[in-house]
Amino acid sequence: MTWHDEQARRDELYRDPYPLYDRARRAEGLTYVPEFDAWLVARDSEVREVLLRAEDFSSANALLPDVPLSEAALGVLPRGFGPRPTVVSSDGAAHRRHRAPLNRGLSAARVAAMVPYVRTCAAELVDGFAADGAAELVEAYAQRLPGMVVGRLIGLDPADVPAAVRGGYRAEELLFRPLPPEGQAAAAEDVVALQHLLDGYVRDRRAHPRDDLCSAMVAALAPGTGELTLEQRHELVTSLQNLLIAGFLTTGALIATTLLHLLDDDRRQWRMLCADPSLIPAAVEEAARHDTAIQAFRRTTTRPVRLGGTELPAGAAVLVAYGAANRDGERYARPGEFDVTRPLNRQHLAFGHGPHGCPGSQLAREQLRLTLELLTGRLPGLRPAPGRPRPRMRPTLIHRSPEALHVSW
Repeated sequence: MTWHDEQARRDELYRDPYPLYDRARRAEGLTYVPEFDAWLVARDSEVREVLLRAEDFSSANALLPDVPLSEAALGVLPRGFGPRPTVVSSDGAAHRRHRAPLNRGLSAARVAAMVPYVRTCAAELVDGFAADGAAELVEAYAQRLPGMVVGRLIGLDPADVPAAVRGGYRAEELLFRPLPPEGQAAAAEDVVALQHLLDGYVRDRRAHPRDDLCSAMVAALAPGTGELTLEQRHELVTSLQNLLIAGFLTTGALIATTLLHLLDDDRRQWRMLCADPSLIPAAVEEAARHDTAIQAFRRTTTRPVRLGGTELPAGAAVLVAYGAANRDGERYARPGEFDVTRPLNRQHLAFGHGPHGCPGSQLAREQLRLTLELLTGRLPGLRPAPGRPRPRMRPTLIHRSPEALHVSW
């Protein structure tokens, strides 16, 4: 099988991993998946076990790229910053060090204080297309709102947010999509531009701290008042880039995928929300469970372990599939059905579990909740645009989303 054949097979699995998940949950022991070069952890109980045993299952390779970088890209990237371990790819004390400023910056009080801004941004975006009668909601809304919100959280000038969002998507494309060498080099240029933009903010906040998450991260990861060392700048830029991308990539995917499912099946569940907005909080949780934005992250065994009846040596790669666990029939009735009338359940694994649970989960939930309140109130006639094929999902496990969502009203 050629590399291109392998990539095509991997893309097919990424677009619809659920049949594989079903087989893996029914199998004895773990299932080795050559396309992922990893053992798939698909049952709810075993996913939770891995996430609680961070000392045995390291996160160091959590974001291992899917594609090798070309010489052209490798010639560009050294002009930027990183890579360095981040909150996603560190363990133990190092992880706690990265996590502490995020916990404070994304506390319940901080998130509550952000809600009016989120509501204003969402309304402004809808104002931009409400009179048109049609829109492509991924580009016009789902990819924009979370960028505006995480930009505000970090402390970016609103004028810099579009470039930051573009750089973030280009970083994901560079590391996880097959591009020709010149395409990789162009993506690398955009990533380097993003890194230099963030470096400017890091150095400014050292000299002039503000009440924003960029300042909090500078203070936490580089204590003191002196000029930042080059190594400190590398770490801060990498950490900010990770926060930025995690903040908008996955939330944008959650919003778009939720709307896709609500407008499916003759819009029955969309009409239910329009008629009874009190269902929206449960719909947020059901959407996150049913088609999880972050489908899976990698872990690596630090010693020989037994998991799900399978003996794994030290250094074995496992793919911890939140999306599979969230459709485990041992935990959920009718696990493959999307049903906004399920009793409200926040115990799913869409936002992880244990020490690496997503610190921004509440902010993501608020953005989806406000989106559903706004759109059901202002555009209750929202429906898939006629004559369009059903949207295709992006071939990725880290921000599962339709490529486009054409609607009319």
